[in-house]
Parts: sequence; C-alpha cells; structure tokens
Amino acid sequence: MKLFQLISLFLLMVSCSKNTDQIHPEKRDLTESVYSSITIQPDSLYQVHAIVAGILDKNLVEEGDLVSKGNALLQINNSTPKLNTQNAKLSLELAKENYNGSAAVLRGVKDEIIAANLKYKNDSVNYFRQKNLWNQNIGTKVEYDTKQLNYQLASNNLQLLQSKYDRTKNELQTALKQAQNNYQSSLINTTDFTIKSTINGKVYALYKEPGEIVSTMDPLASIGSATKFVIEMLVDEVDIVKISKDQKVIIILDAYNGTVFTGKVSKIYPKKDERNQTFTVEALFIEAPKTLYPGLSGEANIVISNKEQVLTIPKEYIIDDNKVKTDDGIIAITTGLQNMEFIEVISGITETTSIYKPE
Repeated sequence: MKLFQLISLFLLMVSCSKNTDQIHPEKRDLTESVYSSITIQPDSLYQVHAIVAGILDKNLVEEGDLVSKGNALLQINNSTPKLNTQNAKLSLELAKENYNGSAAVLRGVKDEIIAANLKYKNDSVNYFRQKNLWNQNIGTKVEYDTKQLNYQLASNNLQLLQSKYDRTKNELQTALKQAQNNYQSSLINTTDFTIKSTINGKVYALYKEPGEIVSTMDPLASIGSATKFVIEMLVDEVDIVKISKDQKVIIILDAYNGTVFTGKVSKIYPKKDERNQTFTVEALFIEAPKTLYPGLSGEANIVISNKEQVLTIPKEYIIDDNKVKTDDGIIAITTGLQNMEFIEVISGITETTSIYKPE
C-alpha cells in the first residue's frame, strides 16, 4: 500500500512539473534591440597639447571655467623665443634702413649712376663732334681715337653701374623679405608659448601645475562642449551590421536611478577596436538630462526593429535555434524578430499549441 502511494505521489509530481513547463505561444509587442554599455562624453572633447617645450608659468583658467575660441588657457615660460624676436626685429629694421632709409646703399649707387650718365653724355658729344670733323678731314687721328675711347669707356661704365644698381636692389629686397619672414616666424614662436582654446566650451581638466616641465607629448588640459554631450557605445562586431544612423536608442544612466532617456544614433566609426572586438557608435540625446558630466556610465539598447502583436515564445523554449517540443514531438518552426527574452514565431505552431521547456 505504501509503495503504491509513493508511486502515485511521484507520478503526481512529474505531472505537476510537466504542467509547470507547459506554455502556449502568446501575442505581444516585440522590439529587437542591440545592447551596449555607454559612457557620456562632451562633444568636441580634445586634449590640449603644447607645440613647444618649456616650463608652465601659470594656468590662466580653472577647471569648470567656460572659454571661447581663442581664449588663452596656459602660459609657458621660455626666454629664448623673446630674445630671438628682439634680434629678428633689429635685423628687420637694419634691412629696411639699407633698402629705403636716408643712408641707403642704393642711394650711393644712384649718385654714381648720375655722375656716370653726365660723363657719358659729355664724352658722347665730344666723340660725335670729333667724328664729324674727322669725316671732313679736320683734326688728327689721335684726337679722334681718344674721344672714341672715352665715349666707349663712359658707356661701359654706365652699363656696369646700372647692373650694379639692379643687383644691389634685388639683394636688398631679398634681405628685407627674409628679415620680415624671420621676424614673423619669431612672433609666431613667441605666441606658441601662450596656449589658446580652439573651441567654445568648458575646461574639464588641467593636468599640470605652475613650475612643472611641459613637453609636446603630455596633455595640458581637456576642453569640450559645455552644453552638447555624446553617448559613446561599444557595439560587438556581431551586431554592428544591424546598426544605422538615426536609429532610436533607449538609455539608462547609473546616476539617474533607472530613469529612461532616449536618443538617436548619430555616428558609426568604421574601424574596429582589435583589443575588445567592438565598434564605437555615437548617439545624441533627444532630450538630455539636466546635468551631465564626462565619464557618466550606463547602458543602452539600440532599437533595430519593432512589431506589434506578433506570436512569441520564450527563447528558453527553443531547441537548436528553430525547433520546439510539443505534444506531437519536436517540430521545426520559422522564427523572426527577437529580443533578450522572446522570439517571434512566423510559422510552425499556433496560439493553441502546447510547448514544453527542453530538459
């Protein structure tokens, strides 16, 4: 009798267990999405670097300050560029004086040309007068040859002085341009020691204190947008082909205790991060939280597609990706949309079909 009761109790437990695992497909709204962890970053965030080395003289801003494009951020101390600028300025002033000043080199050459031109005209008159006389058999051959030689020498000397003037003028112009370029270059080098913002934004971090050595490799500050923030998502390479711009994003931030925010995909970076086999995808808030800080974390679901009132079953009831266990045995089904919990059934079973969880 006791053995019969034990068997009956066992059969009852098995029956109850089977009934517990037995369900029917149900219709529900189904949304397929891609999950991703997220990090909030300011738009246009960049690391400020110096293009010259030196010692940090002072930070001209504080963390949290709002800055405009062109505002000075930091001052680097180095006396060498200032000395170079002073020397370049002196060289420029000397080049200007030589080219167009009262004691200019060209003025002396011009005076020589004027004198040579007067002598050339005088020797020319004397030569042609003597030539006319000689054609009339008046005068001596010596007088004629002397006048001709003086004329030729005066002509050659005038041409040489003119060439000297042109050459000297060109050399002085070149020297002046070089001096101007050197001076402008030295001014730029001096300006390089004052680091300025390239955007309108906010100072999020300062990495150096006055007195510390500054190199071109180390970041000095972090600047980004004060009002516009970007949602950075890491999407697995298996899912990246499903992502496209303007897809809706459901966002939950740890700092806001489960409050749901929405956004849209704004950018997909095409290069894969080989370290973690993910792609970076950016989204923008449709309506951003009141307060945001760089580095806030959370999670997001990128909505791939959405269907209303489709036949679904729990994913845990699926066998080998496309089969379910029924009263008629294991049968194949056609599946469609799916999320983390449910999968759409397109064909193979109906709402009245009893299905069982695989053992």
